[in-house]
Amino acid sequence: MANLAELLAHVAVPTSGYTLPSPLPAEPFGMFKKWFDEEAAAGKTPNPNAMSLASIDADGTPSCRIVLCRGIHVEKGYVILYTNYQGRKGRALLANPRAAMAMHFDHSDRQVRIEGFAVQSPAAESDAYFQSRRWESRLAAWMSNQSQPIATREELLARAEPIIAKLKLDPAELLARGNDVFIPRPAHWGGFRLYAKSVELWLGGPGRLHDRAVWRREMPMASSWEAADAGGPNGWISTRLQP
Repeated sequence: MANLAELLAHVAVPTSGYTLPSPLPAEPFGMFKKWFDEEAAAGKTPNPNAMSLASIDADGTPSCRIVLCRGIHVEKGYVILYTNYQGRKGRALLANPRAAMAMHFDHSDRQVRIEGFAVQSPAAESDAYFQSRRWESRLAAWMSNQSQPIATREELLARAEPIIAKLKLDPAELLARGNDVFIPRPAHWGGFRLYAKSVELWLGGPGRLHDRAVWRREMPMASSWEAADAGGPNGWISTRLQP
């Protein structure tokens, strides 16, 4: 039996050196945010906020891409992303708000999965974030008809001049003052909040004996952030999962 105890010791603790607490926390977002902050502080990856986002087109076709998580709301249980509402992902989320995301923290061998629904962020929230972006990114949001075909890159870059004229911007001022120049947010660009109905937290383990748990809550599908924030009941029910 001593040999058995020694053997089990090799697979008892996940490779990160941590296990999910027992009993499990009442809600998952506090731990998710802690993992997210630790990954960002470690500085081992250029985009610690990268996440895969899966959506479903109006015709039922699934699609997935990498986007950047721009916020985590622990109390309400959602993550924030920003995009062009007229691009493929924007159109998909507006037509069918059911969506899922996965975030893998490779260096700490952790993973977070969320399934839920997306609603457009408040306009004021999108405005504030848009103004925090570099001026080049704000200008690009006006120039690009996201996901639409274009003949050449030169054609895309040529749109800068008429857009600058339309917005009454001064190229010399842009070069001199850069991010301090106000560029308004286009109506076709803004945020989505992905409200979680289920969250899975995963810790990689030796011998593939990973540590997993899922939290689920009853939450009606909402068509606006106001309705989503008011929806309920929002109590989480947790379950440990086998690897």
